[in-house]
Amino acid sequence: MARTGRPRKFDLDSSVEAAMLLFWESGYDATSLAQLRAAMGLSSASFYATFGSKEGVFDAAVQRYIGSYGRVTLPLAAVDLEPREAMEKTLRGSVIMQTDPAHPLGCLIGLGSLIAGADENRRAALETRRTFDRENMAALVERAIAVGKLEPRTSIEALATMLHSFLLGLTPLARDGVDAETLQDSVTEMMRFWDSMYPGSEAVDR
Repeated sequence: MARTGRPRKFDLDSSVEAAMLLFWESGYDATSLAQLRAAMGLSSASFYATFGSKEGVFDAAVQRYIGSYGRVTLPLAAVDLEPREAMEKTLRGSVIMQTDPAHPLGCLIGLGSLIAGADENRRAALETRRTFDRENMAALVERAIAVGKLEPRTSIEALATMLHSFLLGLTPLARDGVDAETLQDSVTEMMRFWDSMYPGSEAVDR
């Protein structure tokens, strides 16, 4: 019996990777179905049989990103790391990833509406991931307070939001071509701010 559907050399991982890079570089709205099929090496029949729609490809691409490049934020949830170490490791790892010329600059998740365009469902998927990272930052800050590494009066949500804003702010800067060294220097300054909130620090005038 003749086989139908996917071509014999169909490689799902490679196809999703290609789609992810295309969305990352150009965004959802600006990426056409023809561009996707060409980049993924799929016929129209194989494309729809496998993913169902452009939306389906985007969802698969986002999950691919989260499971690969997006893993730079995993230290935020690593309870075996000291809170400060986890925060710094995440920020420095993100700078390295976002400025790597081997792939589109910036962060697919951080680019948000630029990547997802006007599609509310696609934007919601990215917002969910950003919320996840911010909640992990809040838990990290709370843990730092509990072990005496941050002032007890520190606002958990406020500090987590500030740190998350800094992380997200790396994306447009990397996209604009700000070099890795400068961004790493900014991480150093952010960690100095963190240190200034250590109980008893003389760096903060309270």
